[in-house]
Amino acid sequence: MKHKIAISIGDLNGIGLQIALQSHEKIKKICKPIYCINNEMLKQGAKLLNLKIPNDFEIHKTNGEFEIKPGQVSKKSGKYSYDSFIDAINLTKKRKTNAVVTLPINKESWNKANIEFKGHTEVLRSYFGQNAIMMLGCKKMFVALYTEHIALKKVPKKINEEDLTTFLCSFYKNVNQDNIQVLGLNPHASDNGVLGNEEVEIFKAIKNANKILKKDIFKGPVVPDTAFSKTNRKSCKYFVCMYHDQGLAPLKALYFDQSINVSLNLPIIRTSVDHGTAFDIAYKDENINQKSYLNSIKEAINLINSKK
Repeated sequence: MKHKIAISIGDLNGIGLQIALQSHEKIKKICKPIYCINNEMLKQGAKLLNLKIPNDFEIHKTNGEFEIKPGQVSKKSGKYSYDSFIDAINLTKKRKTNAVVTLPINKESWNKANIEFKGHTEVLRSYFGQNAIMMLGCKKMFVALYTEHIALKKVPKKINEEDLTTFLCSFYKNVNQDNIQVLGLNPHASDNGVLGNEEVEIFKAIKNANKILKKDIFKGPVVPDTAFSKTNRKSCKYFVCMYHDQGLAPLKALYFDQSINVSLNLPIIRTSVDHGTAFDIAYKDENINQKSYLNSIKEAINLINSKK
């Protein structure tokens, strides 16, 4: 029997619905997708896209109706994408589906809708009361983000021995890898304190985590500007990054089409595409790359199977 996957439809002013409709024939061969959208919004979007709705396109009715405005930031589309996500979480929590896969949302639209969260991971963290870990990547490289959607100026204050130790131990328990590099915050990993003292906290956390785990798992602090060199990636493919762009800039430069997002340290499985709503090409009959979405589905299935 194929696994059931709850698909949150994302921001309907973006490319998510097009990806869902055009990928359906491939997706249904490996799982049973349940799309969190109602008939009215599905028909409206499909008409704008000039795409037929497959007969076996099964939906879970996410309430709400509004006019789709391609490529626009919208309070109503932001609210609907959030509600679709909550429906997908509830379906999976109640075991009506086996995992959640998310299509892209727009953070500005969420803000306009007065949604208190910056993104999917923050919602999951609040919903389950657990410290969800954001990891992105592909088979060639994975990056875990110690801090996520916060201003860069706030990052140094977040780096402390106790919290980072907890993060590292939780990350190890979720990925079970024996070689993980932890990046420093400052250029040159601070050159022994010349450029900053955050690396002292990082070093202590690495030492603590390895002691707790009774293994030499974590290495570092690693110099950030050489961590993702071709030579280094041959010896290590799991990296803990101190802030969002430290990990995602190199990942997307190297493996943009292949990468996905995985939420770790949660009671449910959630994967996601590693791209945004692409408002600039939404509903413009553009050829949209579906590889990240397909990989997200495949990884969700792999995670389901690994937990059996």
